[in-house]
Amino acid sequence: MNNDIAITVDHVSKDFRLPHEQTRSIKGAVLGMFKRKDKDVDIQHALRDVSFEVKKGEFFGIVGRNGSGKSTLLKMLAGIYQPTVGSVAAHGKLVPFIELGVGFNPELTGRENVYLNGALLGFSKKQIDSQYDEIVKFAELEEFMDQKLKNYSSGMQVRLAFSVATTAKADILLIDEVLAVGDADFQRKCFDFFKMIKKQGTTVVFVSHDMGAVKEYCDRAILINDSKLVAEGNPDDIARDYTHLFNVAAGEDAASQTAKRFGDNRIRFNDVTVRQKRIDDDTAEITIVATATAKKKLSKPVFGFSVTAPDGRQLLGTNTHILEQKTGDYQPGDTLTVTWHVPNVFADGTYAVDVALCHEDIITVSDWWEDATRFTVSKTKKTPYPVNPQISVRVK
Repeated sequence: MNNDIAITVDHVSKDFRLPHEQTRSIKGAVLGMFKRKDKDVDIQHALRDVSFEVKKGEFFGIVGRNGSGKSTLLKMLAGIYQPTVGSVAAHGKLVPFIELGVGFNPELTGRENVYLNGALLGFSKKQIDSQYDEIVKFAELEEFMDQKLKNYSSGMQVRLAFSVATTAKADILLIDEVLAVGDADFQRKCFDFFKMIKKQGTTVVFVSHDMGAVKEYCDRAILINDSKLVAEGNPDDIARDYTHLFNVAAGEDAASQTAKRFGDNRIRFNDVTVRQKRIDDDTAEITIVATATAKKKLSKPVFGFSVTAPDGRQLLGTNTHILEQKTGDYQPGDTLTVTWHVPNVFADGTYAVDVALCHEDIITVSDWWEDATRFTVSKTKKTPYPVNPQISVRVK
């Protein structure tokens, strides 16, 4: 066994049997024993021949559309489901952050549920006593611990359950969209917790629809679609492929799609250029100019860009939604120009610019153009770092 591997998934398939009829009596159950089983059930192939490995200390993402099989996969990693074919092996103590709050009693207080849930996780009363104040502080529920759980909002319940789960010492954490109902501050606190435990060498497997979180936190990711693993690698690439799936599902023009450009073409870039011909130490900012033409009626589209370093790392990017820049309503034939002014923080090298035009929902893509243009930076004051901004210094 490779000592660097935390989880091994080897040619795993998972099938569920879906009966056509429900048995409502003992007589029905007895008679059902004599029926032909293959005619009375449908087989749902939740996962088909999935294989991958997760390295120790990795923050590993699993993404896919609803019904693709990703949550089934996570439950197999947790040992809740067993594979129909293949094998799953976890090397180390594993704690699942799946369906947090299972085992909570709504008639008990928050305080009583902390001890109940802690017992389910294998803690003694003495251990919970020593960590109780820390759990409550993390959950930010000091004023509510003596209220019955049935009076808590769903977000409060998840916060309490998550806080209890964080006390469990684990080598591997499995996380399945458990933070969807938390507010932004609490989500940030949870992700800070994940980053802390990652530094401690804990392996994290993370299922999410939030591509921003996947790109920010994951070292590597896989994409599950139609019960199969269809892509594995860099989180930026996986996030792009995930976004592409929604446009394919929406019936985009397949003839106009390439590996580096896709979308539903309601509005489409004509060209993307960098205004500066020479970028050196004296260049304060870089100006990226893009023109686009509406092909169909579209309301309040979102314009975005990112810059990729020579080694493939995405260095920076933003969009009009993040910058709170309002856009308008466009009719077929309308042409517009988008200009980004970017501080020249780049080190020596050639950089690729990706651009994107999305619908107002920021999910449906009209035109995603990877490597739309490039620019080269030549600096004499060089450093070994990926960014090299103008920095002043004074020695006294």
